[in-house]
Amino acid sequence: MTLVVSVFAVLLLTGMPLAFTIGISSSLFFLFEAGLPFSIVTQRMVAATQNYPLLAVPFFVLAGNLMNATGITKRLIKFSTILVGHLTGGLAHVSIILSSLLGGISGSAVADAAMEARILGPSMTKQGYDKAYSAAVIGLSSLITSTIPPSIGLILYGYTGQVSIGRLFIAGIIPGLLMAILLMVTTYITSKKRGYTPVREKAPTKKEVWNGLKDSIWAIIFPLILIIGIRFGFFTPSEAGAFAVVYAFIIGKYVYKELKWSDLKEVLKQSLFDNGVIVLIIACSSIFGYVIIANQVPQQMAQVITSITQNPTLLLFMILGFLFIAGMLMEATVNVLLLTPIFLPIIKSVGIDPVHFGIMMMTIVTMGGMTPPVGVTMYTVCSLMDVPVEDYVYQSIPFTLAIIVLIVILAFFPNLVLFLPNLVYSL
Repeated sequence: MTLVVSVFAVLLLTGMPLAFTIGISSSLFFLFEAGLPFSIVTQRMVAATQNYPLLAVPFFVLAGNLMNATGITKRLIKFSTILVGHLTGGLAHVSIILSSLLGGISGSAVADAAMEARILGPSMTKQGYDKAYSAAVIGLSSLITSTIPPSIGLILYGYTGQVSIGRLFIAGIIPGLLMAILLMVTTYITSKKRGYTPVREKAPTKKEVWNGLKDSIWAIIFPLILIIGIRFGFFTPSEAGAFAVVYAFIIGKYVYKELKWSDLKEVLKQSLFDNGVIVLIIACSSIFGYVIIANQVPQQMAQVITSITQNPTLLLFMILGFLFIAGMLMEATVNVLLLTPIFLPIIKSVGIDPVHFGIMMMTIVTMGGMTPPVGVTMYTVCSLMDVPVEDYVYQSIPFTLAIIVLIVILAFFPNLVLFLPNLVYSL
C-alpha cells in the first residue's frame, strides 16, 4: 500500500491526468505487493462500468448539454434578472439565482461556472464590477449545483455508498436554497461596500414575474418532475436520466424550436467527451477501491479516528476537515469515488445518517474545485475571464466563509437535510 500511495503522490505532482494517476498507482499493487493475478485490474475496470445505477450519469450529462443548447439558459437569465436585478449588486445576485435554477439542468459546477463566465462575466465587467470579484461570485455560486438535483456527484455518492439516490436528490433541495440565501447575503454586503448598483430601477411587478415564469417554466419544473417520478416509482434514477434526455430534446426542438440538427451534433460530441472522462475515472477508481478493501483501510481508519474521539459531532468535523483538504488536491468526482468507501462505514458506526453526510461531503469536496492548488472550476473561470488566480482567491474569501458557515449549520442541525426526504418518503 505504501508503494501505491507514493506513486500516486508523485504522479499527481507531475500533473498526470487523475484517471491515469489512480489507475497506474493502483495497478502497481497487483504487480509488486499483492501476489494476486493482474487480470483482476481489467476485471474491476470492466465491472465498474456495468453497474445499472451508473447509467444515470451519461444520461444526465447529455440532458444538461441538450438543455444548454435549447435557449433555456437565456430564458433563465432573463427570469433571474427580473427577480433580483433590483437588489444592490444586481448582476452578482443574478449569477446566484441562475446557478440555483441551472442546478437542475447541468448537474455540474464546472459546466455551470463556465457558462456563466462566458455570458454574465462580460456584462458584469461592463457594469463596473471588479473582474476578480465577478469571477469569485460566479465560481462559488456554481457550488449550488452540488446539492440541487440532479447532481452528478450525488448520483456517484449514492452508487458508491449504496445510498438511495432519490433521498439524496430530495435532501439536497433545502441545503441548496440555504446556500443561495447565504451567498446572496454575502453578495449584498460586499456589493454595498463597493458601491455596485442594481441593473433594474425597481422591484418587479407581479405581471413581470408571471411572464418570466411562464417563459422559463419548462426548465423550472424539470427537477420537480424528476423528484416526483423517482419518489412514486414512475422511473428509477437511471430511467429518469433517459427521460431527461427525451424531455430536453422535445423542449428544445418542438417547444422552443431553437435546437438545430447542427447543434445536436456538437451536443453529442461534448457529451461523449464529458462521459468519457467520467467513466474512465470511475473504472480506474474501482481498482483503487479493491486495493483499499484488500488492505482493510476502512477498518484501520475507523480505529485511528475513533481512538481519538467517540463523539459523533467531533468525528464528523474531523472527517469534513480531511475532505476539505482532499477537495483542494483532487477533483470532486475522484474524491467521492475514493473516499466514500473509507468514511461512510465510520459515519454509519457512530449513528450519522448517510444521506446527511452525503450532502455535506458533496458540498465540501466540490468547493475544493473553487480553491487552489487544484481547483478545476477556479482555473476555468479565471481563464475565461482573464483573472489572476491570486486576485480570485482574495475576492472569494467572504463567499468561502459563507459556505463554511452553511456546513457548520448543516452539521449541527441534520433535520435541515433530512426533513424533506423523510417527509416525502413517508407519503
